[in-house]
Amino acid sequence: MQRRRDGAGEAAAEAAPPARPRDEVGTLLVRTARGDERAFGDLYDAVAPRVYGLCLRLVRDPAQAEEVCQEVLLEIWRTAARYRPERGSGLVWVLTVTHRRAVDRVRSAEARRDRERRAGGPPGGGVVDDVLDTVAARLEYQRVRRCLGTLTAVQRQAIDLAYYGGRTYREVAESLDVALPTVKSRMRDALIRLRDCLEVSRR
Repeated sequence: MQRRRDGAGEAAAEAAPPARPRDEVGTLLVRTARGDERAFGDLYDAVAPRVYGLCLRLVRDPAQAEEVCQEVLLEIWRTAARYRPERGSGLVWVLTVTHRRAVDRVRSAEARRDRERRAGGPPGGGVVDDVLDTVAARLEYQRVRRCLGTLTAVQRQAIDLAYYGGRTYREVAESLDVALPTVKSRMRDALIRLRDCLEVSRR
């Protein structure tokens, strides 16, 4: 009898569905939404390669893909509170944000090409569009550069390597020859200052 019960128990265990894997990205998003900068550092390391890969696949230009990737990571930092675990996994939410941003960039580029094609109508129409686009891009660039100027030298160095150099936190730590927790601390402080500065400058 005992032997029979053991066999039944083993069969039941084999028939039981496997435990669902823990949603690490979702957990990090929830912690980030609560203001946990360390969680955002871990989240960055976990999703940045996937975010950049999707951006590159949709935008098909490495430089623009890097820009969109940076925009996505900053948006995630700002809007992590919008993530709802009951609606899906954290990675799906992150990639949805990424897809939307990348598609917006592609549509913007297509709209600009359409304006250029229609510029054969009013003389100088295409030139005006180009000037407006250039001015808007320059203003945004100046705003970001001004905010970068509020960072300390070590914070800016870490930001340059991570966001403009496309390196993970671990790679930044190796490049600067400092401990990983130190790099994450610098990046957390830098991102907070950048976020606050950019929000003030857009008012």
